[in-house]
Amino acid sequence: MTNKKTQLEVNDALAQSEAFVIKYKKQLIIGVVALAVIIAACVGGYFWVKSAEEKQQSQLTLGMAYISQQDYDKALKGDGKFSGYIKLASNHFTNASNLANFYAGISYARKAEGETGAAQKADVKNAIKYLEAYSLQGDHTITPAALATLANSYANDGQLDKAVETFKKAADRAANAAMSPEYLIQAGELLMAQKKNADAKEVFQQVKEAYPNSRYCQPGQAPNGTITAPAIDAFIEAVSK
Repeated sequence: MTNKKTQLEVNDALAQSEAFVIKYKKQLIIGVVALAVIIAACVGGYFWVKSAEEKQQSQLTLGMAYISQQDYDKALKGDGKFSGYIKLASNHFTNASNLANFYAGISYARKAEGETGAAQKADVKNAIKYLEAYSLQGDHTITPAALATLANSYANDGQLDKAVETFKKAADRAANAAMSPEYLIQAGELLMAQKKNADAKEVFQQVKEAYPNSRYCQPGQAPNGTITAPAIDAFIEAVSK
């Protein structure tokens, strides 16, 4: 009796399901088609992004040659073979576009060094724009370089407080005795220029304590052969008066 009842319930459920399919057949077909379109779009998007990534990565290398040659206009705007970092940076869907922001910022910053007046100010602003757009990574080379160049650009734009903080971030990201002291010294010098001697002293003390093997902490030598005190001691003395 129980088996017969169960079978009737199953048959009834199947009948209801069949009736539902018949009644909503059109809507179900539309739904399935829509889902297929979404899946196809996602898969197609993945392969499009992958293809774009590969093309842009190869383009990045071409532009680096122009930076080495100090041809910053071609690095930024491209030529017949190279798209230019500005165009590459406009594609926000790839890792290569993020690196293009870095290279565009570097190009504008270096271009600004050889200019004066309004042209220099415009290039500094553009350097800030692209370097701020660069998404920081977990590396100890490109990210610190991006931050240090951004800090210099802030300083050239008169944003000294931002420059100091960004140099400190660059030192933290670099995390090595070669570059971290360089960035901290630049932060300290900016603080000295603003007469913030107590803050500058704190930064210089950090260099002395955290990076004792850096060049700033090694004894120097005068032209006559006399051994001189480490440069960091001179920095600390200058802000201790």
